[in-house]
Amino acid sequence: MEPDLAQLSIAVPAAQSVERLVRPLLRLLGNALGLESTYLATVDLAAGAHLIRFSHNTGSLQVPEGLVSRWNDTLCKRALDAGHTAVSDVPQRWGDAPTARALGIQTFVSEPIRGEDGALLGTLCAASAQSRTVGPDAEALLKLFSGLVASLIERERLVAALHAANATLADYALRDALTGLPNRRALMDELQRLLARAQRENRCLLVGVVDLDDFKAINDHHGHQAGDRFLQAVATRLLASLRGGDLVGRLGGDEFLLLALGPGVSPASPPSRIDTGEPASAAQHWAERSAQACLGDYDLGAGLTLAYGGASVGVVALHPQGLAADAALREADARMYEVKRARKLAR
Repeated sequence: MEPDLAQLSIAVPAAQSVERLVRPLLRLLGNALGLESTYLATVDLAAGAHLIRFSHNTGSLQVPEGLVSRWNDTLCKRALDAGHTAVSDVPQRWGDAPTARALGIQTFVSEPIRGEDGALLGTLCAASAQSRTVGPDAEALLKLFSGLVASLIERERLVAALHAANATLADYALRDALTGLPNRRALMDELQRLLARAQRENRCLLVGVVDLDDFKAINDHHGHQAGDRFLQAVATRLLASLRGGDLVGRLGGDEFLLLALGPGVSPASPPSRIDTGEPASAAQHWAERSAQACLGDYDLGAGLTLAYGGASVGVVALHPQGLAADAALREADARMYEVKRARKLAR
């Protein structure tokens, strides 16, 4: 036992993950117990599933990693329910256990792995195809190892939870709280990325601004809650109108931004705004598609249906060479105001 404990004193401080701790522990446990197979299983009680996550096999009995069983069919569950740590007559005691019967397990040793709140996280197990006697010292080592693994699993879960929380916070920082669309910060980051890609690939950049005409009147006449529901509905319609590679986000207030890579252009640097050819046609078609998406009746709840006359949408095709992101935004904004003036004159 002492050489095993000496190896353990080296393995534990060096472990930075569950796997780096468990693999040497399984080897040590197999040596200490004199059993052919040792393994760590995780348990999902909600799904009723038992997964062999890591295993160490030295003899004819091979417990494969990745093996999934029904929790209620496992020896781990039966040993836990019966309060047994070690059993050397598995076929006689639990001959109906399908996985144990298939693997030919005769001796089985198991210790639950529990979190600080007592919740079952998994089991630390050993098995043999021969009948073996497991002494109290070996059982004590099994309990020690189980506690070590439990502490590291808890740490791993905490780290995973923190990563998930950080990812959620990062997502919130780049999302408009009302519509769920990318916000101005995310849009400007994407504009910079698309601009660099357009320069590398000699493609034009399509940038559009959607301004919701008469939005202030909606708020004034129907209230800000109705205005918020209208913005959410517009966002949904704009999203539905997108094609592959297109992006829409909320700049703020009643303005949305459209971004995409467009058709190819010559590497030469003409004026940044392209008003002819395939790039201009792509910009015009996207503007018309987005304007059509915004037009029509909106059910804003509480019995209110709004017949909306449409938005001013300006989309420009821009040559990327020598173009800055803020200049691209100004070009799209200028095009939107051209459309807005034309719409007012047409009324």
